Amino acid sequence: MSLAEASEARKARLIALRKRKAGEAVDEAGVESEPVIKHRSFDPNTRSLKKHTPEEDAQMEDTVEHQVEGLAEKIIAEDAERRAQDLDLFNIAPRKPNWDLKRELDRKLSKLERKTQEAIHTLIRQRLAAQKGQSDDIVGAMNAEQRAGENDASSDEED
Repeated sequence: MSLAEASEARKARLIALRKRKAGEAVDEAGVESEPVIKHRSFDPNTRSLKKHTPEEDAQMEDTVEHQVEGLAEKIIAEDAERRAQDLDLFNIAPRKPNWDLKRELDRKLSKLERKTQEAIHTLIRQRLAAQKGQSDDIVGAMNAEQRAGENDASSDEED
């Protein structure tokens, strides 16, 4: 079968298909015969017209109208809620008038807090070193202060 013959056979099949879809009967030779009867409202067994019943109507569940039904009311309700929240004066105005000052001071205070903790750790280390007997200038002064405090406490007890 050559390419030209295959092309002609395909064309004939396509023409027959188009005619079948259009409702015309086609013979194998390509000659038209009588049109094909489509039994949409005719019952060939009883040879009468079919009666229309509501059950035969297919309800389209996935139509746009069914999907959008109630959507407008829902959007309007959500918009009204947003407007009510936006107009609430407690949400607009700050609760305390100095909140912006506190916000800016918090950054500076966080640095100071870290430095304060480091200073406290240094003082604790110095006191521990003084108790162990290691002496530095500051540690020696702290030991002297502790001794003076102990002497005052012992003199108070004697009186």
